[in-house]
Amino acid sequence: MNVVVVGGGSWGTAFARLLADHGHTVTLACRDAEQAAAIRATGRNPRYLTDIDLTGVDAASIADAPVADANLVVVAVPSASFGEVVRALPGSAPVLSLTKGLDPVTEDRLSTLVTDRPVAVLSGPNIAEEVARGLPAAAVIACESLPLAVQLQLAITSSAFRVYVNDDLVGVELCAAAKNVIALAAGGADGLGLGDNAKAALVTRGLVEMGRLAEVAGARPETFAGLAGMGDLIVTCWSKSGRNRRCGELVARGATPAEAAREIGMVVEGLTTAPILRDLAHRLGVEMPITEGVCAVLDGIPLTELLARLMERDPTVE
Repeated sequence: MNVVVVGGGSWGTAFARLLADHGHTVTLACRDAEQAAAIRATGRNPRYLTDIDLTGVDAASIADAPVADANLVVVAVPSASFGEVVRALPGSAPVLSLTKGLDPVTEDRLSTLVTDRPVAVLSGPNIAEEVARGLPAAAVIACESLPLAVQLQLAITSSAFRVYVNDDLVGVELCAAAKNVIALAAGGADGLGLGDNAKAALVTRGLVEMGRLAEVAGARPETFAGLAGMGDLIVTCWSKSGRNRRCGELVARGATPAEAAREIGMVVEGLTTAPILRDLAHRLGVEMPITEGVCAVLDGIPLTELLARLMERDPTVE
C-alpha cells in the first residue's frame, strides 16, 4: 500500500517504521518542512524517537505529502488538531486514526469528524518506543465496515505486531479517551507514594467507570475488558514512558498541570480529555467519580483532598 502517516510525533514515527517494515511505501507527513528535511537527510526524526532508524521512510511537510495519491491515510496528531487535519485531507483514501481523545470543539468521538471517507480506529497497549524497537505488541482495529477492518488488519499485522478486529467503534474510542484520564489519577497515586494496593484499586475502579460509560453510550462492555480497554489502561497507568501517568505524578509532587506538560515536552491528552469526558458523563447521567476528581485537581484542589473524597464515599456493592 501507499500510506501517508500524518503526524511526526512519537506514535506517528513508530507507526511509519512499523508500516515500512511490513513492505508498504510510507511517507511521514510532519508539521513543518524543517523536520521533514532532517528525516530525509539523516534517516532520523530530530525531535521524537531520535534513535530509531527511518531508512526507507520518506518525509514531507503535511502540505507537500502525497495524500491525494495514498491508499491509506494514518492520522496521528493531537486530538485538538484532529478535526482541522482530517477536514483538509485531499483525495478519498480511508483514514486510520491513531489519536486517543475526544474533540474539544464538538465534544464528540474523533471518528465522527471524518465525514467524506471511510474511517477506522487503532487502539491498544502500544507504547511508541517499544513498537518502534520491534518489541511484541497487540492492538485492535475498530471500524463499522468489516471488510475495511480486515483489509487493514492484514496490511498491518506482523510477527511483532498482532492486530485484532472489533466492530465496536464507540467502545474503542471511548476506551482510548477515558484511559488517559484514569492514568492521570494513577500517576497521582505514584507521586504521593500511596503504594501498589491503592493504585491497583484506583485503576480497577477506573475500569468500572469506563465500562459504566460504555453501557450508556451504546458500546459493548466487553470492549472495555479487551486490548482497547483494560490492556491500554494497564500500560498507560504503569509505564514509565506514559505521558499521562507522568503528568499526574508531577502534579502530585507540586507542579501545576501546565508546568507538568512543559516538563514532559509532548501533548498530554488526558489534560484535554478530562473535562470533555466529565461533561459527557453529566449529559448521559453516568457517575464517574475518578474522572470528576481528576477535573477537580486540574481546577486546583489538592490531590490529598481528592483522595479523602474518594475514600470517604458511602460504602456500596462492587
